Amino acid sequence: MTGADDALDRLCEHAGIASGYRDTWGRDHATSNETRVALLQAMGVVIGEPADAAAALREREERDWQPGLPPICVRRRDERPYQWEFCCDGRDAERTMNWTLALETGEMLSGDMRPAELRSSGHREFGAARRIKALFQWPRPLPLGYHRFQIDSPAAGEAYRMALIIAPASCYIPPELARGARAWGPALQLYALRSKRNWGVGDFTDLRDAIEFFARSGSEVIGLNPLHALFPHDPGHSSPYSPSSRGHLNPLYIDVEAIPEFGDCRAARDQVADRDFQSRLRTLRGAELVDYPAVTRDKLGVLRVVYQAFRERDMPARSARAAGFSRFVADGGEPLLQFALYHALQEDFHSRDSNVRGWPAWPEPYRNPGSPAVRAYLDAHRERVEFHAWLQWVADDQLSACAQRSRELGLTVGLYRDLAVSIDRAGAESWAWRDLHATSASVGSPPDEFNLYGQNWDLPPLIPERLAGSAYAPYIATLRANMKHAGALRVDHVMALKRLFWLPPGATPEQGAYVRYPFHDLLGILALESQRNRCMVIGEDLGTLPEGFFGELQAAGVHSYRLLMFEKEADGGFARPAAYPEQAVAATGTHDLPTLTGFWLGHDLDVRARLHLYPSDGQRARQVVDRARERTGLLVALEREGLLPPGMSTRTVAEPRMTADLVLAVHAYLARSRARLMMVQMEDVFGQLEQVNLPASGGQYANWQRRLSLNLEAWADDDRIQALVKLLCGMRCASAQTREKLLPGARSGRLRAPKGSGKGNFSG
Repeated sequence: MTGADDALDRLCEHAGIASGYRDTWGRDHATSNETRVALLQAMGVVIGEPADAAAALREREERDWQPGLPPICVRRRDERPYQWEFCCDGRDAERTMNWTLALETGEMLSGDMRPAELRSSGHREFGAARRIKALFQWPRPLPLGYHRFQIDSPAAGEAYRMALIIAPASCYIPPELARGARAWGPALQLYALRSKRNWGVGDFTDLRDAIEFFARSGSEVIGLNPLHALFPHDPGHSSPYSPSSRGHLNPLYIDVEAIPEFGDCRAARDQVADRDFQSRLRTLRGAELVDYPAVTRDKLGVLRVVYQAFRERDMPARSARAAGFSRFVADGGEPLLQFALYHALQEDFHSRDSNVRGWPAWPEPYRNPGSPAVRAYLDAHRERVEFHAWLQWVADDQLSACAQRSRELGLTVGLYRDLAVSIDRAGAESWAWRDLHATSASVGSPPDEFNLYGQNWDLPPLIPERLAGSAYAPYIATLRANMKHAGALRVDHVMALKRLFWLPPGATPEQGAYVRYPFHDLLGILALESQRNRCMVIGEDLGTLPEGFFGELQAAGVHSYRLLMFEKEADGGFARPAAYPEQAVAATGTHDLPTLTGFWLGHDLDVRARLHLYPSDGQRARQVVDRARERTGLLVALEREGLLPPGMSTRTVAEPRMTADLVLAVHAYLARSRARLMMVQMEDVFGQLEQVNLPASGGQYANWQRRLSLNLEAWADDDRIQALVKLLCGMRCASAQTREKLLPGARSGRLRAPKGSGKGNFSG
């Protein structure tokens, strides 16, 4: 090995870039020098070729030995004595220094110390300078929370500061579930909900009606797709997993007619009552796919009119609603202001040039959110900026009312929200934290059985070192925003807490590499926010896991995500219900997998072949054979549990359709599992063929647009739902309290719609 190779290896280890990985088939892949250099450059390490690695390594090692404290230290509450490193110049080691520990509670602790008297953790020579590192130790328990530690060095004339986080050992689990209760609930794509009154996309009134219905049907949890803010200027960009911001909401979910100010705004009411407008709404309601451009045009058009009326009437009068908005803006602080500024600027620039998509294409003076140009824009266009903040207030108000209703109805968990793994590289969140993201790199995954070419999600990763340097500020803010109004949070691709698969610019997935993240810190913060928000955590842990990862998540109270199609025994058969872990969520599939009907018919395999997503005909043929074997295996598993529907046997593999009885049997199978939660995909209940999202399909498939086949108002009279509720109420009612609140007839499987179903009114 040459000196250049050794320096590159050490530099990559320092940056967290793995030397290789093992794929799902057990094959080892070494990370090429080209990939390593490209990823280092994406992280901001100045290196043009491997030979430059030595100089870059020296610079980073010298930075590690600069006098001071680390920006952040995360410790578990029972991890005593708490300790962290302090680096100082060798000349100052014998000098007395003062320290202060400011607790989140307001209590101040202080004292003095000499570095030479602390336990040494190393020393280095840099020319004539000598640096030492010592461990500051604190033996007594500290309260959970966010604290500040400071060392004052009079000799150096410096005050060194560090954020100190004391975290619990594990995440929150609702007491009923911790005591052994098992619950169930629907997994909803909110945009896909149909109703007689919505505007062609599911909204928060639909969500509240769904909460009413399922709460009285024995459900304890309502699962949702990510509600993250997207791009109003580009409504065709519909993936909730590629958002503008994970800390803000998608205003398309607002029920316009439920806003109190709408009822007082004659202009808005007249606009909606117009014959042409009503005709468009009927068309949107009847469409099989969500027409995002049309929905966005109509909703935002009326919302602007309502906002203007609010601004002209409520704000000058300082009404209670105006006071509520002012509090929301004050609480939202700089993050809300930057989000609203971004969308006002993007709307402005896009109106002048439709090719402008996000801040990287803006004029240079506007690419930094703290620039004088941006502040001048705010002063000149405050009303335009305020509109986007007002949309967030209205959306938050309506979502808050849904969460409150779930609590009033006694749901053990309530709303189950979903957190995307990353963001769009041109959106508001990457603009606000642009120095923390590797905007030239992308997150993805290596080839596997379901995506034989691998995946490039075209999302920028956070740079681990810079994330730590920010004291994890964006991570903490994102967790808080998504645990708000939630009783459970699903963390998409939870492996990102430990490692992410990075792709260099222009690379294919085979050319990517894993990058290491500060797992101990991120998991601790997740547990702290979970406990504070009383929000259980579900980790989407599908795919190849780092060694020991499952056990680490289980010890931290994170629930595993267990899918029927992936839970197999050693012989390839479906895992028995008793084999599912208790600390888990069980489901038939996800938005990225075929529906039960699509799986049974092999429709997803046909679609992949039609879209040329197979590297070879041989690989498609093998999956077709495997699918036939899986169909037989499913029947065998059901027969083993005594759940095979009447008239079916393990020989009826040529059954041309997934029958309602077979759907019910599959759900009965999952309901027997030990998993604390069971989520039901409504697309499966309705026998829908097409899956929600087909990964790696690009624009060839109608991703994130498909609507459910039945209006929400008709669910109570649907035989399939009646049978499912009767089944699950008998197997998974979490508590006696749940059984008492069931809709009349739920025990017998005959339901009725909840009272008040129809147009909502959120009065905040």
